Order: sequence, then structure tokens, then C-alpha cells
Amino acid sequence: MKKTIAFRTLGCRVNQYETQALRETFADMGYEVVPETERADIYVINTCTVTNVSDRKSRQLIRRAKLRNPESLVAVIGCYAQTRPEEVSAMTEADIVLGSGEKGRLPGLIAAYEREPRKRTEIRPFDSESAYEDMGGVTAMASRTRAYIKVQDGCDRFCSYCIVPYARGPARSRALPDIEAEAKSLLAGGYKELVLTGVNMALYGAEPRNGQDPQGRARPAAAVPDLREARNNNEKQQGYGIHVIVNILNRIEGDFRIRLGSLEPTVIDAEYVKRLFCAEKLCPSLHLSAQSGSNRVLSAMNRRYTREAYLELAEVLRARDGGYGISTDLIAGFPGETEEDFEESLSLLRRLDFSHVHAFPYSKRAGTPAADMQGQIPAEVRSRRSRALIAAGEASARAFFERNIGAVRRVLPETADAGTGLLEGLSDNNIRVYFEGGEALCGRFADVRLSGMMKDGMAGTFLR
Repeated sequence: MKKTIAFRTLGCRVNQYETQALRETFADMGYEVVPETERADIYVINTCTVTNVSDRKSRQLIRRAKLRNPESLVAVIGCYAQTRPEEVSAMTEADIVLGSGEKGRLPGLIAAYEREPRKRTEIRPFDSESAYEDMGGVTAMASRTRAYIKVQDGCDRFCSYCIVPYARGPARSRALPDIEAEAKSLLAGGYKELVLTGVNMALYGAEPRNGQDPQGRARPAAAVPDLREARNNNEKQQGYGIHVIVNILNRIEGDFRIRLGSLEPTVIDAEYVKRLFCAEKLCPSLHLSAQSGSNRVLSAMNRRYTREAYLELAEVLRARDGGYGISTDLIAGFPGETEEDFEESLSLLRRLDFSHVHAFPYSKRAGTPAADMQGQIPAEVRSRRSRALIAAGEASARAFFERNIGAVRRVLPETADAGTGLLEGLSDNNIRVYFEGGEALCGRFADVRLSGMMKDGMAGTFLR
């Protein structure tokens, strides 16, 4: 009888991708993969630690798994395990505790546990020599049309509020031949949209890889301290950056599109994104985390760019396509943020029509420099400012939708609502679009004229 294994994932798209890679690995090994809500022999909890709430949710899921089957093996993997190994290992429900850079070792550790049932904690500290851990890629996703490809891991920007560099380690790039092979496999499987994802994709190729670049070519041994500097030396001429991946995928034959999840303004600037414009299959949408509209706060956050540089970047994108979809994140109540600083964040939302704004109050994260900064903002002030940012973000999104009324965008329908008959899918500029059309259109590109706001996106009329 097959052993059953269930997975539960918290956090980012990178975590989601890695869970899918593990799911496929265990299925190939003969395990029966069952929903996390069912009784299973093995539970794998892929954790997140970006906030204290994430840690708490991780602990709840660990306990819940053991309650569901007290005889089960519970493996806790990922970022929470990496940053709080003693805390996780102290939980009696956790049988295996595995860090972010060790996920590929999970099958072997489960086999070892079954031979000798004792708690196993495997946390490897990251260092400058840490290599990208290739988990074998994926062949399928929950979506029938959109697939994610992980191209990079880690970050060395060390924003003062962020725990991610400690949880994910330094920037590490996946080999280009592996990325291309996975893309071709997914396209052969019928996927029409490839979404590139990573912890900080703009750092792709910026780290030393045992004397080689991601293409296997010889390169200088010295690390590049800032990708902006790389544009001014011979490494720039050799072609490092996310545009290298995009251009390679763009040359693959077939009717499909490429989407970038996000690029960090801490690394890129207007000149960087211009190198992406030659790829006609690349979607005109991008997530650019602003975090604040105040130069003083950006400096305290160690964000390495200015409000003016961010606006220039957005203006270059909109000059390329007036309907370019730009989404962002903003933190309310960062330590030391004054009312004047906060007003600059509000004015950024009024200045740019963002397709989506994720605004949230600052949350103190132990282990980050910001947690010990002077000028911590009271909770009620952070909450008030967050609510104001959310309201301004909604107004900004409405303005973006209005900007697109009458535009014809290329939409990839994913589902058809049985009740209304409306098709639902994403436009190239990342608007959720609802329009009439037969179910046969699902999974095929459609030209749709956008007519007005509807639900969480826009209504449209199918043209062809």
C-alpha cells in the first residue's frame, strides 16, 4: 500500500514553486499525494517567517498536522525553520526540521527517519559560497494556463526591516540551460504564460559561482557589490541580469507570453528595464516595491534608491506602454516616519496609477536592524496610516482601470463561470478581465476591449 504524503505551504511564490517540485518528486518515488486536510502518513509544512504572524501560523499548522494523525511524520521546512531552528525543534510535533537551503534533502531524511525514528534537525548556515539548490523543476501547476519558473534564490540587499536575507541566504542564480529546459517542458505541456520568480530576481547572475557565470563561462572571482556598478565594468558587457533569461525564453518558438513577478528598485533603474523592451513576448506588467515615498525613510530602510529614481523608472515603463501595469508595496509607520514622510507616500499613490497596492503597517521583526531603531511608531498611528494608504491605493487602482477603458488588451482566459457564462483571465498588463465567450476560448489568447470596472478587475468585450 502506498504511503500518503500531504503538503501545506505558507508565503511567497518561491515557496509555492518549491513545494510543487517536492510534490512531484515524492509522486515519482511512489508516494500518494493527498490534500493537507486529509489524514496522511507524512505531512510537509513549508514555512514562512516574513512576519511574526507567519511564524504563528507555521506553529499552528505543525500542531494541526500531528493532531490529524498522531502517528504521522511531520517535516517542517523553509524560512521559519532556518531562522528559528531551536524554536521549531523544541516542538514535540516536529520530527524533521530542515532549513531553506536543504529542501532537496527531504526524501533522504524521511527515509532515514523511517529506518530510525528520531528527531532530525538539519540547518546549514548560509555563506558567500552557498550555491543554488536545484530541486529538479516542475512539470505542472494548479493553473492550467500559467506556470511559475524559479530562476534565483536569496538576497544580499539587507533592507533594515527585512528578515528574508537571513532566511534565504545570499543571492544565488539558477543555471540558464535548466531554466530554458523547464520552460520548453512547460510549454510542451500546454502552458501559455511563464512567470519568472525568485527572491530578488534583479540580482540574477550578480554573484560569483565558483569562477563561472550562470551560463558556465569563466568570470572574475570577485563578488559584485552592487549590480549598478556591474553596468560600468566588463561584467555588464558579458550580459548579466534578468534580461538574459527573458531574451533566451523569448526566442523559443510558440504563441506564449513571459511575465516577471517583481524586480527590486534596490537593484534596477530605468536603464536596466530598457534592456527588457526588446522581448516582444514579455508582458507589460511589473511589481515594483516602493515601501515609502520619502527619501528620508527610504534611506533608513536601506533601500538604496530615491523617490525621484523610482518615479523615473515608472515613467520609462509608462512611456513604453501607457497601460503598463505597475503594482507596489508600501509600509506605514516605519520607525521615525513623520506625518510629512507619510504624506510623501500618499502623494506617490496620487502621482502614479498603480494597478494594485499592498499597504500594511510596519511590524517589528526580531533580528533586523529596524527592530532596534529609535522612534518606534505607536500601533494606533501605524494602523491609521495603513488604512489611509489602503484607501489611497484603491483610488490609485481605480484611476489605473479608468486609464484602460477602451483599450484592447490581450487576455488569457483561465476559467468559465458556470452561472454567468463569463470567462475570466488576466490581461497582458495584469488586469483580471471578465467577458462573454465560449468555454473553448479557455487557454487561448483573446483580444478584449476593456469597458469598465467589474469585481476585482474590468469587464470587456471579446473581439477575436
